[in-house]
Amino acid sequence: MSDSPFAQQPYQGIATFGRRPHTRDLSQADVAIVGVPYDGATSYRSGTRFGPRAIREQSLLLWGYNNALEVAPFEALRVIDYGDVDVVPVDVQATHRAIEREVAPLVAAGVKVVTLGGDHSISLPLLRAHAAKYGPLALIHFDAHPDTWNTEFGDQRYSHGTPFRRAIEEGLIDPAAYVQIGIRGPTAGPQDYIDVRELGIRMMTLDEAVERGPVAVLDEVRSRVGARPVYVTLDIDAVDPAFAPGTGTPEVGGFTSRELLQLLRGLRGFNVVGADVVEVSPPYDHGNITAILAANAVFELLSVLALK
Repeated sequence: MSDSPFAQQPYQGIATFGRRPHTRDLSQADVAIVGVPYDGATSYRSGTRFGPRAIREQSLLLWGYNNALEVAPFEALRVIDYGDVDVVPVDVQATHRAIEREVAPLVAAGVKVVTLGGDHSISLPLLRAHAAKYGPLALIHFDAHPDTWNTEFGDQRYSHGTPFRRAIEEGLIDPAAYVQIGIRGPTAGPQDYIDVRELGIRMMTLDEAVERGPVAVLDEVRSRVGARPVYVTLDIDAVDPAFAPGTGTPEVGGFTSRELLQLLRGLRGFNVVGADVVEVSPPYDHGNITAILAANAVFELLSVLALK
């Protein structure tokens, strides 16, 4: 049998991400894939706790070479599958502490972390871990929803609809270097979008992004972000549910899979220091197409890291 991990068929072997070694030895790592199987902060359909496992399984289809970006990220980078954070299903803040406790030492050691979610609340402790090393971050945020509510359930301040308001309040991200891309769908009123803009965030709706095209969108993002450390967060519901039905809060009229890949490939040259792909909910994922897309999105992010 060949020593190459890609010698096996996709239905063979243990499903670590991209067949990378499952280890917590950071001396072997440029990049660590970390799973956070948590969905206790979800507002509608649960199931994203099963997201990391599903994404890993579908990553076995990644043969290793990115033809669009002309790079083999698994050869250019030492990528490990670090395994999962030990979450607390009934306690969002305890889970956030666990995420920060696990991830902060990786970031401090200079390992790039790409996280598989899990609901979008997990981005807050991930941003805490990265800001501890890099200071206030630039943020590129693909989503159907702004996730900048003050509260979502009564006076509860932590849910998957609030992480980025909390991040701004904590000084983890610079609102002037924060761009949301793909926002769409009905809301309770105009105030949701007004609040986003009053926070100083550049919110780019789906209609604007599609009308302008990926080149113009990324040109503006680059002008706002520059060379500073940037974190990338991808809520899979940025994509139309025709292409990504396996998510908790689907919104019609989103990006196609191809459009999302174009945008991710356009991050080539950005100083990406960390990323997450969240809100994949396998119970609603017909034919695993959402998990397949999420695995490929991670592959594109790894390719961007490899080129940088």
